Amino acid sequence: MNDRTDKGKKGPEDKALFRQLFTVGLIGIQFALSIFVGFAMGYFLDKLFHTFPWLTIIFLIFGIIAAFRELFRLAGRDNGNREKDR
Repeated sequence: MNDRTDKGKKGPEDKALFRQLFTVGLIGIQFALSIFVGFAMGYFLDKLFHTFPWLTIIFLIFGIIAAFRELFRLAGRDNGNREKDR
């Protein structure tokens, strides 16, 4: 009857939607950050030990592996909504 009381309330569907949107936004940030951190660590170690470009390449590969690992972990996470959809 009173629409004002319903506007401020968020149901479980809204919370699940916001959680999914947050997860999607987080995937891109984590993907780029993992690769950048791997590259930066390798570059710094190369400068320290004068081994350029070997450690940069190795740590860049580690960063890419970590990025894809996190991507698959987040993509495979069960958020509890599968039973409701069936």
